[in-house]
Amino acid sequence: MSKTAVRLLCSIAAAAALAPRAAPRPGTKLAAATADPAVASREAFDDVVQKTYGRYPVTIVRGSGCELEDDAGNKYLDFVAGISTCCLGHGDPRLVEAITTQIQQVHHVSNLYYIPNQGELAKWLVKNTQGLDKAFFCNSGGEANEAAIKLSLKHAVQERSLKNPVILTAYGSFHGRTMATISATAQPKYHGPEACWQVKGLAEHFEFNDVASLEEAFSKYNVAAVLVEPIQGEGGVRVGTQEFLQKARELCDASGALLVFDEVQCGVGRTGRLWGHEHVGVTPDVLTCAKALGGGVPIGAMLCADKANVFAPGDHATTYGGNPLACAAALAVAKAVDDDGLVANAAARGAQLEAGLRAMGDKYAGKITEVRGRGLLLGLELSPELGGAAKFVQAAADRGLLLVPAGADVVRFVPPLVVKAEQIDAALGILEECLPEA
Repeated sequence: MSKTAVRLLCSIAAAAALAPRAAPRPGTKLAAATADPAVASREAFDDVVQKTYGRYPVTIVRGSGCELEDDAGNKYLDFVAGISTCCLGHGDPRLVEAITTQIQQVHHVSNLYYIPNQGELAKWLVKNTQGLDKAFFCNSGGEANEAAIKLSLKHAVQERSLKNPVILTAYGSFHGRTMATISATAQPKYHGPEACWQVKGLAEHFEFNDVASLEEAFSKYNVAAVLVEPIQGEGGVRVGTQEFLQKARELCDASGALLVFDEVQCGVGRTGRLWGHEHVGVTPDVLTCAKALGGGVPIGAMLCADKANVFAPGDHATTYGGNPLACAAALAVAKAVDDDGLVANAAARGAQLEAGLRAMGDKYAGKITEVRGRGLLLGLELSPELGGAAKFVQAAADRGLLLVPAGADVVRFVPPLVVKAEQIDAALGILEECLPEA
């Protein structure tokens, strides 16, 4: 295991073990903070829930807009948004109305039957995604990427007669937690002891933003598809360059491989455009999305061009995918994009946040090594001497600001896309308190 991975694991463990050192700044409570006694105790929780997460010592019980409240009545400014998911914030009336109306009608029937609002959502997605024609719905980003991998492999075998096809992915990527998507994720720390969760021969890897490395991979393997994030999220908020993504497009065109963009984290308006790849003008053959698509209600989608539309009945399926309830939530998000300026707000507030972070980068040059990202997907890379991103995230939480690490030393900022200018200023103010003590 690398020193970076060890430092990340240690810092997360340390942060999870810390009791809050200081109560978050007081504010007007969202409501009376009374948690269900059956779940209020963290010890009781840990007695019955598997420890697959290093949790921070905070118990959230309610939220409104970009604010959350814990079981002690402390209020937090939420710049995590359920990890880039709650694009409309918490308790949004548009989402509440859509879900309430739909569940009073019919919430789930399975894909044995036609589902009107699934078709409506598919129509909106393909209309707003250049070059893509068909949609498959599922429940998460991992499932969307699993579908894309299966589609790419069938396309390679059926349409190109390719032997031993592989998926190419970038080092530092993250594509999900299923066996296939873990294998596609080029970070050994996710592959389990002795790589026991890695499906051998499924995926090979290249260096992100390195054209020569990508070309070398194409020369070595029978490439079914290149699966790449236009902006790596879990890998440290690293932005794919125009040159690199364009070369990926050219290599796929020349070989017949599919270009798959994983927009699970950067899609649905987060970067200040509907899709992250729109910033570079490179069109994929397949696109995956989830997270913000349902505003926090589980839904994922895999979109493809007609030339890649090789799935037949029985090839792939899901019980819950595209159910009426999830599609109603996603259509509420779509309406916010179309009618309420959601993406424009992400662009404006992202520019405001980035400017503030860059000013801090100049002021604290010895502590901040880089600011990067697009829109409201931004990363603040800290000097390793500060003890890791998780430690800094805990210090911010102690002062009422929720953030999330993206690697050992990168603090990620992914607030709801409805965040207001004064909330950006408030977050920057809290960072100004944290940095001198970091």
